[in-house]
Amino acid sequence: MSAVRGLHRFAAREGLVAVDVAAEVKPPAPPKRLPKALDVDQVLRLLAVADDTPLGLRDRALLEFLYGTGARISEAVGAAIDDLDLAGEPAAILHGKGGRTRLVPVGGYAKAALEAYLVRGRPALIAKGKGTPAVFLNARGGRLSRQSAWTILHRAAAAAGIAAVSPHTLRHSYATHLLDGGADVRVVQELLGHASVTTTQVYTLVTVDRLREVYATAHPRAR
Repeated sequence: MSAVRGLHRFAAREGLVAVDVAAEVKPPAPPKRLPKALDVDQVLRLLAVADDTPLGLRDRALLEFLYGTGARISEAVGAAIDDLDLAGEPAAILHGKGGRTRLVPVGGYAKAALEAYLVRGRPALIAKGKGTPAVFLNARGGRLSRQSAWTILHRAAAAAGIAAVSPHTLRHSYATHLLDGGADVRVVQELLGHASVTTTQVYTLVTVDRLREVYATAHPRAR
């Protein structure tokens, strides 16, 4: 379609034809790609693969943080120590797209993993570097990069026997599991930091598919 439109546009511009007859032809909209989410059992396997070394504590804290807050990988690696408040009602400040910030709750498992890493893992890593306010550090004591965070996720997925994991997999899983659990789409929009609820509504399509699947297998008159 693009090639045909381009050819007619060129022909009209060069005077080879009097009218661009393809100008009003609109290409079909591509189908919406639904985000891929892990089921709860897969998430639990993924979160259980890290060991108790400083790097293992970091990996577990990173994965728990991603799944427990719905943060983008860029938001996780951009988080500073001062962005975390793990006392009382644990929460984190995430610095999202367009300079927007949001406050998100940190669940109990993510809090425990972060505290273990901050007490027993991060000090051992920061001793190798020059000091940085970043929460998540690399093996040399510097800020963890997005690419390294993706590698951690990919390595954990491989160890857990999970294929086709992307940098957004845990974020997708976070949103899908919230909606499956009955969360309002507007609340999920705020937690994800979406400027428009339309962006968040794609996750409701995932849960509708899940509802259809459950209905088809559970209801005696579904088939």
